[in-house]
Amino acid sequence: MPKALILANSSGGLYDFRNELLTSLMDKGFEVVISLPDDVKVKELREEGCKVIHTDINRRGVNPVQDLALLRDYRKLIKSEKPDVVLTYTIKPNIYGGYVCKRLKVPYISTVTGLGSTFERGGMLLKLIVLMYKVSLKKCRYLFFQNAENRRIFEDHGIRGLEHVTVNGSGVNLDKHVKELYPGHKDDVTRYLYIGRLMKEKGTDEYLAVAKRLHEKYGDKVSFAAIGYNDDDYESKVKEAVSKGYFKMIPFQKDVHPYIKEADVIVHPSYHEGMSNVLMEASATGRPVIASDISGCKEIVEKEVSGFLVKPRDEDSLFEAADKFFSLSEDERRKMGEAARRLVERKFDRRSIILTYVNKIDELLNSNK
Repeated sequence: MPKALILANSSGGLYDFRNELLTSLMDKGFEVVISLPDDVKVKELREEGCKVIHTDINRRGVNPVQDLALLRDYRKLIKSEKPDVVLTYTIKPNIYGGYVCKRLKVPYISTVTGLGSTFERGGMLLKLIVLMYKVSLKKCRYLFFQNAENRRIFEDHGIRGLEHVTVNGSGVNLDKHVKELYPGHKDDVTRYLYIGRLMKEKGTDEYLAVAKRLHEKYGDKVSFAAIGYNDDDYESKVKEAVSKGYFKMIPFQKDVHPYIKEADVIVHPSYHEGMSNVLMEASATGRPVIASDISGCKEIVEKEVSGFLVKPRDEDSLFEAADKFFSLSEDERRKMGEAARRLVERKFDRRSIILTYVNKIDELLNSNK
């Protein structure tokens, strides 16, 4: 029985966005072992037949002591499990897992799910990260990118695997995220919803500012909410917005579909993305979206048809789009949602993306025979 080892930094992200790959591998006779730092969806993964091993990861920032411990943990894990192929996702598994695989001569496939803020900020940290990527991904058999812009940036910095593959993000499960009837709220309130971590790079400052401005203009005819966690920097800002009545904070939810179903529009003012799963799920549910005009978002929005694209880091641009959406009739909003569903059916069906991964894994293992 061939063995696949998955190195990831979030059980929720792995289960919600890549579970179909895990089950496809098990259907093909693979033993699937997963390394994770949390237990949010571990129960579900184990029930499906995956072996889950806990590995601590500091997801935020660079800590040499913790990162060296992660490197040692990955080395110990890979030597113990002896996988036929390793799949890595997100920055630290890609860098440290990739480095260990290269040193131990274990075939590996890495996926760049986004660049993070380092590539925007530049400076010495960027030079360090680029060097680490170059060393770690040099022998990566297939380096997957979720949009063409991320691939270009990596290649421009000289970061290369043995072969590069671009896919449309993680795709969306169209059976799970079914198209829902447009809500048509009887209370005549327009509901704006953000899903994700509240942090600067996700456009939280702009979202909170627009929530305040639209409440000042329309009062209780608008509702702004967010589902997720606060970064420490935003805890006081969110509390203030909630206390003043123009913002609602909903704790992290394992299943966000019921909340998307009740929203009129999903707002995603991020500064950078790999390929936004939130936008794909919202579109699959048949909801219009307001998103930043950046790679990882603009591919999922048919401008002025399925939603609105706004300038990133631009409060006024976001306000204008949110205000314009408010003025739309229910029929216009519903048609936008229907266009959004058609777009993801055409471009982002997860089954086609999973097939690309499975075929590449087959190619890799067959080439090593």
